[in-house]
Amino acid sequence: YRNVFRHKKKRLHPFIVPKLMGNAASSQLSIIFNAKGPSFTISSACASSNHAMGQAFKMIQSGQIIAAITGGCESMLCFGGLKAWEGLRVMTNTKCRPFSKNRDGMSQGEGAAIFIFEEYDNAIKRGAEIIGEIVGFSMTSDAGDIVRPNKDGAKAAMTLALSDAKINCSEIGYINAHGTGTILNDKTESFAINEVFNGVFDSPLVSSTKSLHGHLIGGAGAIELVSCLMSLNDGIIPPTINYDEKDPECDLNLVVNTSREKRIQYTLSNAFAFGGTNSVLVIKRI
Repeated sequence: YRNVFRHKKKRLHPFIVPKLMGNAASSQLSIIFNAKGPSFTISSACASSNHAMGQAFKMIQSGQIIAAITGGCESMLCFGGLKAWEGLRVMTNTKCRPFSKNRDGMSQGEGAAIFIFEEYDNAIKRGAEIIGEIVGFSMTSDAGDIVRPNKDGAKAAMTLALSDAKINCSEIGYINAHGTGTILNDKTESFAINEVFNGVFDSPLVSSTKSLHGHLIGGAGAIELVSCLMSLNDGIIPPTINYDEKDPECDLNLVVNTSREKRIQYTLSNAFAFGGTNSVLVIKRI
């Protein structure tokens, strides 16, 4: 746009389309690694990573493929990315403090996390180091508002993921919440979690690692899967940092400001995106 409108250029570089098309990165990876199976990019805002990893899980489970390169990435720390999100008035001017009563918005981050998902017996056969097992996945849509979250959609996503994993609510030891730090998102997610886990004696620990690494938008779920896997393997639950004050509308079993040691068997990883798209993964310790 700068070249066309400011510098009045009549011709643009011929690689613009191959570089900007949504599937450019996945197509380049298929070429580099000679991967001739399905190759595509999922774009569903903040749920993109979980959608991509969930699709890989289901394709392996159905027998369509035996392995996948999957995950997510995002690079939002640029003028356009920052100014666009500032326009929505959801950015914090101080610090990202999810679930804290004085929270005032999200902060952005950027990065990537990529995994090899593989059929279990095949991984064992080739002697792979297995760091966790995906056992459940779900997708729902709020079908309500493009930016305002709905607790029923989030609740349905968590419930369906647990059903897919064939486990009870009481078996979840930790929830890596979507937890953006905005007033509405954290309250809505808290209501949904409490409705799903209502009656569970030992309610799961909850934290939002977005307070640590920022919101990676399309890459968020992948980075948060790293947190879940480290929690399962190391027995250390990451905290929501910058937490100041309890909010009665976010009445969860929160891990705040410092990590907590606890051996857990299952985690839930939530991703609830603009557009009303929800995606939840259930991960098991090996």
